[in-house]
Amino acid sequence: MWVRSTMAYRASFLMMAAGNFAATALDFVAILIMFSHVRTLGGFSLPEVAFLYGTTSTSFGLADLFLGNMDKVGRRVRDGTLDTLLVRPAPVLAQVAADRFALRRLGRVTQGALLLGWSLVRLDVDWTPVRLLLVPLMLVSGAAIFGAVFVAGAAFQFKANDAAEVQNAFTYGGTTLLQYPPTLFATDLVRGVTFVVPIAFVNWVPALRVLGRENALGLPPWADFASPLVAAVCCALAGLAWRVGLRSYRSTGS
Repeated sequence: MWVRSTMAYRASFLMMAAGNFAATALDFVAILIMFSHVRTLGGFSLPEVAFLYGTTSTSFGLADLFLGNMDKVGRRVRDGTLDTLLVRPAPVLAQVAADRFALRRLGRVTQGALLLGWSLVRLDVDWTPVRLLLVPLMLVSGAAIFGAVFVAGAAFQFKANDAAEVQNAFTYGGTTLLQYPPTLFATDLVRGVTFVVPIAFVNWVPALRVLGRENALGLPPWADFASPLVAAVCCALAGLAWRVGLRSYRSTGS
C-alpha cells in the first residue's frame, strides 16, 4: 500500500530518493577530504576504506529499508496506537516494519552498492574463490545483524518508552563507525563491537580477510566466516527480546 502511494507521485519519489542518495554520499565526501591531505587512513588506502564504507552502507541500507521504522515503537507505546496493531490478524513486527514504508531509502542502498563496486575494481587484491564468497556473505549477514539491532532496540522501547536515540546510537552510529578502519579506534572499543554488540562482524572481521590484513584482536581464522552464525544468534536473541517486550506491553488505558 505504501509503495503504491509512493509511486503515485513518481517525480516526488525520484527527488526524495536522489536526496537520500546525496545526503548519504556526503559521508564519503568527508572521507575524500581526509584523503586529500593524507595517503592512508589508519594504514588503509582509499579503495580499502571505500570497500569498508560500501559494505556497511549497503548492509545497513537494506536493514534500514525493511526495518527502519522500528524506532517508532516507543511513540506507539506512549500514545497507545500499538493497540490497533494488536487486533489485526498479522504479526505486530511485520506491521511496524511496513508502516509508512519508505521506498526512498533505496537511495542509501544504491549509493553504498555503487561505491562498493568502485572499490572492488580498484582494490589490489588476489581474488580467490574464498574472498569472492565473503563479499556477498558479509552483505547479507550484515543486513541481518543490523536488522537484529533494530528489533532489539524496538523491544527495549517497550520498557523505556522513549529510547529511539539509544537505538540509533547502535544502528546509525554503528554504520558510521564501521565505515572507517578498525585501526583508528581504541582496542577496547573494537572488543566491545566484536564481543558485546557484534556489529564488527558486519564488515570489519570478514573484510580484513578479503583485504589480506591481520585481525588486531587475534581472532582465529574461522572467525572470518562466522558472520552468518553471528547474524543467526543476533536474530534469535532479538526475536526473543521482541516477544518478551510485546508480552509486557500494557496499553495506556485510553
